[in-house]
Amino acid sequence: MSTQEATPRDDAIRLLARRDYSRSELMSRLAARGHAPDDIASLLDALADEGLQSDARFAEQFVRSRLSRGQGAMKIRAELGARGVTDEVAREALEGEAPDWHRLACEALAKRFDSPGHDPRERAKRERFLASRGFDFEQVRHAMAHAWENAR
Repeated sequence: MSTQEATPRDDAIRLLARRDYSRSELMSRLAARGHAPDDIASLLDALADEGLQSDARFAEQFVRSRLSRGQGAMKIRAELGARGVTDEVAREALEGEAPDWHRLACEALAKRFDSPGHDPRERAKRERFLASRGFDFEQVRHAMAHAWENAR
């Protein structure tokens, strides 16, 4: 770039060219580059109006990415919240994908462990693994009972 400083729009477009960002993430990154908060706010409004930045699109891509990693709804929703995505947008993105959470929990568990465990300590380890992945109690119980059915 020339000796002129980059405008907030230049920096935002450069960031968005690599991947989608939530409004909150983009705001933080632009502020870290020294742009004025008022300039950032008006720019983000303009980018949203032009369809260049969308929290809904970001959330949809984020959900797909996390599903491919075998993560559950609770963890995905928490991570979206940490990135400034509203609960409503996160809920819509999760519902839009409509995964079979029980099947996903089974796949994640079977991929990591080759059996349900032989004692309570091993079973608890598997349950903690799924809980840390963001699966709820019912999904964990289902996975513990059914994850290895095809392997038997």
